[in-house]
Amino acid sequence: MRTTVIFGLAITGLLSFPCMGQTAAGTSRETTPPARTQGPVLDRNFTTFPQQTRQLAPPDVIARGKGLFGVNCTSCHGSDLRGGDMGGPNLLRSLTALSDQHGELILPIIHGARQDKGMPAFNLSDEDGKAVAEYIHSVLARVGPKARPPGVADISDADVLVGKADAGKKYFDANCAGCHSVTGDLKGISDKYKDPRVLQNTWVAGGTVSGRDMGAAVGTTGQPSTVTVTLASGQKLEGKLVRKDDFVVTLVTPDGNRRSIALDGANGGAKVELRDPLDGHRRIAQTLDEKDMHDVTAYLATIK
Repeated sequence: MRTTVIFGLAITGLLSFPCMGQTAAGTSRETTPPARTQGPVLDRNFTTFPQQTRQLAPPDVIARGKGLFGVNCTSCHGSDLRGGDMGGPNLLRSLTALSDQHGELILPIIHGARQDKGMPAFNLSDEDGKAVAEYIHSVLARVGPKARPPGVADISDADVLVGKADAGKKYFDANCAGCHSVTGDLKGISDKYKDPRVLQNTWVAGGTVSGRDMGAAVGTTGQPSTVTVTLASGQKLEGKLVRKDDFVVTLVTPDGNRRSIALDGANGGAKVELRDPLDGHRRIAQTLDEKDMHDVTAYLATIK
């Protein structure tokens, strides 16, 4: 029962509190809490939320993890980690996320440990997977009361359209217009995604990602990743990426032929150049803040 009470207090944002003791004369007095440590302090005088006392990863690791999370995880877990339109759980209340230290619990799940429960495997390196875990911890370290996302304690699940459309248009023109057009691929986006939370999660992630098992990422525009393979002879093969691993790259050329090129000595070390339409979203996600995210969502909600 004591453990339950401690966890409940922590999760609602009551990060620390003084205990009232009794003096010899029977009057109450306030005891001084001990200095914070890297873990929870479980004594009778002081209680902390472990995620808000743990040492965070360096800023560059968190920034990389934020970009990777934005593209790979937002559709299921939401841009605010509270769950997305594809049914992923709320990570702000996830016991796994709260218990993980440096990816030892999260990394196996990223690699496919829960495929039987609907969580797909992602082709991320251990380093990238740990960066995602560290980003999650950086958010958990700043949760508000009742495990609300940082900075949005006064925003309900249904109230996402709190940004300014004119500011969102300026951000869009400066950062998104090079790849997207509100009169082209994004025309009618507000009708397609009527739920503001779905709209927000979709544009942050770059659209629904499909074909992960084949390595072909398809974004909002429906454009797959493309690849250029330069052989030792100088010959270049270009086309839509089907699959790439450490041993072979497979593509479909413009004439519809499927080609597989071994990436070993037989080809003199073919050079492979990938072009992923989601790269722009990864870059933006590393610096995207709450204000810009809500402003762009408000702007896209006006696009008919």
